Amino acid sequence: MAGQMNKVKTTNDLELKDRLVAINRVTKVTKGGRAFSFSAIVVVGNEDGIVGWGLGKAGEVTAAIAKGTEAAKKNLIRVPVLKGTIPHEQWAKFSGAEVFLKPATPGTGVNAGGAMRAVLESVGITDVLAKSKGSSNPHNLVKATMVALSELRDALMVAQNRGVSLEKVFKG
Repeated sequence: MAGQMNKVKTTNDLELKDRLVAINRVTKVTKGGRAFSFSAIVVVGNEDGIVGWGLGKAGEVTAAIAKGTEAAKKNLIRVPVLKGTIPHEQWAKFSGAEVFLKPATPGTGVNAGGAMRAVLESVGITDVLAKSKGSSNPHNLVKATMVALSELRDALMVAQNRGVSLEKVFKG
């Protein structure tokens, strides 16, 4: 449910940078021989709290990347980033991939690998500790990371959802 509240509606005024996560060559064997195509996972973000991912499939690599970028722009979410890190620990799972994100002190850097790093850097997070468990499949890692980021909530969001003041959130 938290992920639905974080959806970004318009992309016209955003300056998004795209980042290629993975390219996969797919072979379809037919009676006439082998037919090759490509699939590309692309992550876009403005490095200021907005990120999205997309999957593009085409006969050429450049066309697959372009399709993935367009799909990513339609799938944007807003993520709370506080002083370059996340507001709280978060665990998420998608299929066989499990991810764990933990806030870090300034100067730590992005301690994550592969597909997770691309998503976290695209959203603008500069300091975070991340662990990937289970599958290392880039498709599922990107999706699990996006689920974890969409479930993050800062104190202001919690106060608005509960209908109480910000002070009451912290002091109870």
